[in-house]
Parts: sequence; C-alpha cells; structure tokens
Amino acid sequence: MKIAFIHYHLKTGGVTTVLKQQVEALRDTCDMLVLTGEIPESSFLCDIVHIPGLGYDRRYQNRSDPQDIAAAITRAIHLKWKDGCDLVHVHNPTLAKNRDFLKILKALQNKKIKLFLQIHDFAEDGRPLVYFSEDEYIQNCHYGVINSRDYNILLESGLKEKGLHKIFNTINPFKLNTADAAPKNLVLYPIRALRRKNIGEAILISLFFKNNETLAITLPPNSPADFESYAQWKAFVKEKNLNVIFEAGLSHEFSELVLSARFLITTSITEGFGFSFLEPWTAKKILWGRKLPEICHDFEEKGLWLDHLYTRLTVPLEWLGKENLFRTWQAGIRKACSMFGIMIDKTKILTAFEKITANESVDFGLLDEAFQKIIISNLLSDKSNRDRLISLNPFLLDPGNVSDKEALIQNNMNTVLFHYSKTNYRKNLVDIYSKVIKDKVCHKIDKKLLVLKFLTPENFSLLKW
Repeated sequence: MKIAFIHYHLKTGGVTTVLKQQVEALRDTCDMLVLTGEIPESSFLCDIVHIPGLGYDRRYQNRSDPQDIAAAITRAIHLKWKDGCDLVHVHNPTLAKNRDFLKILKALQNKKIKLFLQIHDFAEDGRPLVYFSEDEYIQNCHYGVINSRDYNILLESGLKEKGLHKIFNTINPFKLNTADAAPKNLVLYPIRALRRKNIGEAILISLFFKNNETLAITLPPNSPADFESYAQWKAFVKEKNLNVIFEAGLSHEFSELVLSARFLITTSITEGFGFSFLEPWTAKKILWGRKLPEICHDFEEKGLWLDHLYTRLTVPLEWLGKENLFRTWQAGIRKACSMFGIMIDKTKILTAFEKITANESVDFGLLDEAFQKIIISNLLSDKSNRDRLISLNPFLLDPGNVSDKEALIQNNMNTVLFHYSKTNYRKNLVDIYSKVIKDKVCHKIDKKLLVLKFLTPENFSLLKW
C-alpha cells in the first residue's frame, strides 16, 4: 500500500509519537510519505515533504489559498508515486489549529483522494478555542478513534459502523536491562503538567504518603493557558513547604526516573487514549491513583486489572461553601456553552449541581485550582481534617499500597505487552486501510449532537473547561 500521512507538525508530543509508531509499524508493509506544516526536530523513518500551509495558524501570517495547498499536497504525492497514493491518513483534522484545514481536506476529497481521518482529541471535549464553529466536518469518508468512548459518541452523532474504526495505540515498553536505576524515595507523576492532568490532586495525595516520599512531576506545560496554573502551583508548593519537585524530567533521563520510583501515579481527569494506564506496568511498576472508567473500559476488557484505582476523591462541601461553588460552577458551564453556541436549561444546571454535590460532598477533580488549594490548606492546618478525608476516602490511608503486588504487576505487564504490541498494531492498521480503500461510505457528523455528548453538566469539571 502507498500511504501519505498529514499532520500539522512533527514536534515532540503525543500525536507525533503515534505517527512515528505508525510509520515504524508499517515500514516493512507499506510505502509511506509524511506531509507536514513544520520541519521535524529529528530524523524520521520515511520521506517527508514540508508544506507550510498545513501548519498551525500564526499571527500576522499571510494565509495561502486552501486550493493551492491541496494542489501542493497532490504534487508531492505524485512526485513520490506516479499514480498517486492509496489513501491519505490525516491526524487530528477536527481541531481548528489551522482554520483552513477542513477546506484543504475537502479540496483533496474533490480530487478523488481517499481520506482516513484519525481523531485523537476533540475540540468539543473542553477545547472551544480550536473549534470549527462554521465549517462542517468532512463527510463521506472514513474516521478512526483511539477508544470505545469516542467510537460510541461518533456513532450517536451520525457516523456509520462501516466508516468508523477503532485504532488503539501501541506502546513503547521500558527496557528493563538498560538502567538498573538505584531506588529513590520518589513517587513519579510522569506527565506534562497541563491543567487537565489535575496536579493539585497529586499534591493532595502526597500529603498522605507513608514513607515521606517526594512527589516528582516530570515536565512543565508548553501552552500559556496551562502555564499560568502551573506557575501558581509551584508558588503554592514553595509557600507551604511541601515535598514536591517540578520538572524532574528536565534534569534526569525519563527511564531512570520511572525505574527508580517507588510507584507511579495518575490523577488526570480526562485522557484520549490513556498511555499512563499501560506503560508503567512494562517497567514493573505499580500505577496508583484516579481511574477514568470510560477510558479504562477498553483496557479492562483485554484483561488489565485496575480495581485498585479510585474513581472519585470525595471532599466535604462545607470546606468550600455550597453557594460559592455553585456560582463559580454555573458561570463556568454557561461560558462553555456560549463558546460552543449552545443553550442550556437552568433546570438542567440545578439538577446536575445537586447530583454532583449529593451527601454534601464533591469530587476534588471537578474543582478548579482555587478551590483545590482551599482543600489542601485545610488539610495542612488541622490534623482532624486529614482524618476526616481518610474516612471519606479510605484509599488515602496508604497511597500506592496494593494487595498481591507481584501478581498485579505480572498480569498487567503480560496483558499490555501482548495486546498493545506492534504486531497487533500493524495488523489493525492494514485491515483498516483495506476497508478505507474498498468501502465507500455516506455519512456525516452532526456537530451539535457531538458537542452535547461531551458537554454534560453531570461531569462538568472547572479544571477542564
């Protein structure tokens, strides 16, 4: 097969990593070309063509005509293959980080080029600033998603099974023989500290560590929206003299940090695929923390054991003030709705708020940073508050502790290495490509329905929106 990939850029990050894994998996099976808006920072395993009009929008940048960009893409493809390619595999096409992107893809479609559009992140999932408010998403082509939640949401939003595919990612196992890292008194949160990674909850958990471990967070964020929150957390930790270090990954090899940690944690409130639930086991490390049932369902179906993770961290409403929380929460949900151009009934807001604050408590993961700091400050000021939180969340009594640790690690490592191997990944990709080439589809995404599937008051988090 002759496959052309398109992505906005090839900078280090999640989607670029996936694209590299796809090229690696297919290198002995397919002939490939990557078309990108920015020249990569490092070498790639196949030919690359730089087409600037595919990159992110930039201030004061003169925008090219989408038809011209589509023509440049077509020329690049025909320079590589005289008769063109079998299909174009596009990553994250529904994010309006390039306002002309859908017009470019439509122009390619009009040239009878078969498209396979893989969605990693939805603008509708808490990203209103990159939402295509006017343009419809591309119709009558094949789509791919990275979890069953998104698969079901797109089916309910108008797509048909024939043209919608699950493309679960592969993982890069840790090489245990390369770094017999000396054990350190660290608990590692191996992430880039975006707001949705909920680092306030990781900081809260660190107050309950049994052996005076240090919480280590690997990387800073790289977007202005996330960096403000991050800087405030760093200042808070310094002010309170907490046992937390930031940016550990900038001064230490990542594999060394993982292999030397006592255990790893996750407190994220939303994920696309959920690498963090899989990769630690290949380093023979316990993963502990918050479970995301909609994401973890796929992993548990394949045999991963994740019952030791919690799904809610309950905090008393009286520590925050119910009226105060309601005002902030209601304003947040109304703002989010307005940014997506939808209306929400007041009764729905009231009903949802009563549901999330049942038993005069609320999930810590629904709170913004200001409320989270109030909770943590209460814990630091009075030991009885710590005891009360443990009574509401017994798992806080001993973070990282699990029963039958060796059996848990062995089962989960075996499950991950088998089901998320490059061999299985290659087979799935080739099967999907065959269907994209062979099967015509007639369907479209109802954008209003799609927004409503994600913007649900019952799980509205001030951290995410």
